[in-house]
Amino acid sequence: MSSPRIALAPDGVRGWLSDAIEAGGGTVVPPQDAEALVWAEPAKAKELDQLLHAAAAGVKWVQLPWAGIEPYVEVIRDDRIWTSGKGVYAEPVAEHALTLLLAGLRGLDRYVRASTWTPPHGTNLLGAKVVILGGGGITKSLLRLLGPFGADVTVVRRRPQAMPGATRVVADDALDDALVGAVGVVIALALTPETEGIFGRDELARMNNRGWLVNVARGKHIVTDELLEALRDGVIGGAALDVTDPEPLPDDHPLWSIPNCIITPHVANTPEMALPLLAARVTDNVRRWATGEPLIGLVDPALGY
Repeated sequence: MSSPRIALAPDGVRGWLSDAIEAGGGTVVPPQDAEALVWAEPAKAKELDQLLHAAAAGVKWVQLPWAGIEPYVEVIRDDRIWTSGKGVYAEPVAEHALTLLLAGLRGLDRYVRASTWTPPHGTNLLGAKVVILGGGGITKSLLRLLGPFGADVTVVRRRPQAMPGATRVVADDALDDALVGAVGVVIALALTPETEGIFGRDELARMNNRGWLVNVARGKHIVTDELLEALRDGVIGGAALDVTDPEPLPDDHPLWSIPNCIITPHVANTPEMALPLLAARVTDNVRRWATGEPLIGLVDPALGY
């Protein structure tokens, strides 16, 4: 079995990815000699497109670095095999989602801002009604983490199918009914034209008025102005956001001053967490490419994720 010829781009990529390619049995070669390409830049879609039309025109498989492929939607075509990092970062992101949900429900938003002893406040996650939007790797990990709480969990996803740990799994068109009375809602969706703005005034109004909305996916899933209105009016208990629209959130944005809003700066998956996980994915996929096994994290150009 010959060693797969894998290019690594753009220039200046750190050596840990070269090590990951070689650990999978691959050989790092210039783009013009490559059959596959590991692209290590989370943006710069134009540069990738130019490379694939010039020096790397013979590349048959492209590995992208992160789970979200929004910057590359216009570049991804079905004349090549494309894989992303989807599923790689599920564990740290699910852990962060649970952290944010518990922090909100147990009142940490108000306690960390307090400068005096305050009355008790909090809502149980134990046995609570929870809705998760999305059925990918983050949701699978989060369902496992939620297990000890005995929550009544509904997963809303494009293609309903049973998932371990979920009380029920329903289709997208059942979202409105699923949200009624929800104490916790976690958004863990891929961002596509269909999911942009999926959560706004109407969805917020269906939640329990002590409920917390957690977003660890993309900021554009939520209509920010309508969330602000709901937080100010007490429609829900609060929101915990690792992603925002716009992002980065400007210093003078009103979300910063909303007392029932917790914001973390897109750190559900930090570089320290991500690099070993991405390296392991690259190694595994290079090995699979060499042996003809199915690759992990396949992108469907038609679906956009």
